Amino acid sequence: MTDSPPTVSKGQPAIGEAALFAMCPRCGERTLFAGWIKFADKCRACGLDYDRFNVGDGPAAFLTMIVGAIVVALALWLQLSFEPPWWVHVLLWVPLTIAGVIGGLRLAKAWLLVSEYRRGAEERRHDGRDLS
Repeated sequence: MTDSPPTVSKGQPAIGEAALFAMCPRCGERTLFAGWIKFADKCRACGLDYDRFNVGDGPAAFLTMIVGAIVVALALWLQLSFEPPWWVHVLLWVPLTIAGVIGGLRLAKAWLLVSEYRRGAEERRHDGRDLS
């Protein structure tokens, strides 16, 4: 691979669209994930190796804090405004917290991978060659 970042071709989706719909940054097929938040090894359509990109777990820490702050603020508002029984909080906030973290993490990880692809920021060895 050359040192210049890949050029954006007509068939490639925009970064936001690719992240939202888990699309391959090269071909636009919806092949980015193999599970809820686990990346596929490579694109089933064009063969792009997703393992070349290091998204890491950075989004998880920030996302957990952001979702946690929103849920706590809403739970406090609900409690102070309506004083519902404790089980209402459990029924509301546990599923919303899980959905917020998983959905947000999926979106954030996809956004970072697509951004890395567009900028040509993939893992390289110390001698400058690709890891793949």
